[in-house]
Amino acid sequence: MKRRKTTRSTDALIPEKDMGKSRQFRRDSAKAGAANFITGARIPCSFALLFCPVFSPPFYFLYLIAGLTDVIDGAVARKTGTASEFGAKLDTAADFVLVAVCLWKLLPKLFVPLWLWLWIGGIALIKAVNLLSGYILRKRLVVMHTVMNKVTGILLFALPLTLQVAGISCSGTAACLAATFAAVQEGHYIRTGREKQTERK
Repeated sequence: MKRRKTTRSTDALIPEKDMGKSRQFRRDSAKAGAANFITGARIPCSFALLFCPVFSPPFYFLYLIAGLTDVIDGAVARKTGTASEFGAKLDTAADFVLVAVCLWKLLPKLFVPLWLWLWIGGIALIKAVNLLSGYILRKRLVVMHTVMNKVTGILLFALPLTLQVAGISCSGTAACLAATFAAVQEGHYIRTGREKQTERK
């Protein structure tokens, strides 16, 4: 007489407590992945701008979508409690790609005064010193999301949308004022050890 094989469910072999932890881990991973996916979507949107004529409807559409991801990702991360250092760094990288693409597209179409170029160069120098200081003092790349950095980001984002109305001198001055204050504040925070309060997205 043949013996009948009995099979036991794999789930039955796993304690209920461990199964609960596993499900919670999967849910937390999905939540973190949602915020980072939104952030990462800004990168392909930015590259797509390279194939659109400047100030055309497709250019503005993709540009607004990229900006929308910058607003939503942080809100999703905070609401789900999944803000992280990786998310902050990914956000910074996505912002850098968007800014670089926009500069590539817009600069050939604009006449930027020399004084504005010098001002931008000064801000870039301060930011470079901040990065170097952060690495020397903290032994890691310090990424900060201060209120003034966010204000600067908003003004920079609005710049292509206001060029046709306000012009580069007016729009550029507003953005550079905010960026200068943000860069100086950032350096102060790094040197006084307050950077951890602003690093998470």
